[in-house]
Amino acid sequence: MFSSPTFPSAQRRHLLRAAAALPAGLLLASCGGGGDGGGGNPWLPLPPATVKTTDRRIQVAPGVSLQVRDWQSDRLGGTTFVLLPGLGATASHFNSLGPALAKRGRAIAISCRGFGRSDKPLPDASHSYDTDTLVNDVHEVLQALNVGRIVLGGHSIAGNQVTRFAGRYPDRVRGLIYLDTTFDYTTAPPDEPDNPLLAEPDPTDADLASVAAAIAFFKRTSRNWSAPLEADLLDKLDVQPDGSVQRGTPFTVLKAMSDAGHAFSPDYKPLRAPALVVTALPGDWRDMFPWLGPNPDPETEKAASDVVELFLRVRPTDADRLFAALPAGSQRATFRPATHADFFIEREGEVLRLVDGMNWL
Repeated sequence: MFSSPTFPSAQRRHLLRAAAALPAGLLLASCGGGGDGGGGNPWLPLPPATVKTTDRRIQVAPGVSLQVRDWQSDRLGGTTFVLLPGLGATASHFNSLGPALAKRGRAIAISCRGFGRSDKPLPDASHSYDTDTLVNDVHEVLQALNVGRIVLGGHSIAGNQVTRFAGRYPDRVRGLIYLDTTFDYTTAPPDEPDNPLLAEPDPTDADLASVAAAIAFFKRTSRNWSAPLEADLLDKLDVQPDGSVQRGTPFTVLKAMSDAGHAFSPDYKPLRAPALVVTALPGDWRDMFPWLGPNPDPETEKAASDVVELFLRVRPTDADRLFAALPAGSQRATFRPATHADFFIEREGEVLRLVDGMNWL
């Protein structure tokens, strides 16, 4: 989310890689392993459930404890969902989707090492931020909580962890949810457009003078703003004695995780659990570059539109490779228009209907 040397860009814009250019609205299709297109039972409203929220710190390695948010309902025996945020985001990013899923049983969101209120060891020989280390961390959390089989979901670059975890621990996984993460980062274009006209603005000293000022800045530069995004931002901020704020994650940690994530090429062959794969595509440049305001100059608007068109064309082989590897009962969906950072907040009802349409046994 932060884009200056003080706040390096991490979350807001990982590339929206399209499976294909598709018409507006929500598109559904069965996929993988000769699926019959059924995808489970039709969605029905669930009866009311009481959800309790518990915040935990769980040690996953010597000197490394993670922030874990645990939503449990009184629907005993239901599905347990485990949610992994994208690069730079925290467990609080799921503050709406998590409790909604918990009404089906339980939901657990994990702020990975280096982010949010989790420990942030500097990268060295003892502390890595590669995908296997992050998967080990997830496994340690589940062991500590005595959690059995799960539906594992990840947003953005956390899809790497979803794929790797499911390959290493197939007996622990009932199902998978890929939240706009159907691509191979090793073959992706750079995260940031080359055109300086499209550069995300840096917060000024005034924008970092207080928590309220930081919230106001990100409200102005976001397409949508919501309580989960605000909670996620607050988990990233370190408040100084004078009331000003700084990012909580050291730049070296952010770079180490970004570099490792972009060096990981997912292997889908070991996947055995049916997956729900959701792609979020921008409707136009406003969904990708909200900081440009409602009336950018013609040159800037054209540059932004060109980037969107590129994203609507590139990387179809990444999504197709994932879909082809999935077993029967998997489903795919595309949301357009949508924003990468928060489509599962803005369009939560549609995401939940897709989840309820899966047949995870």
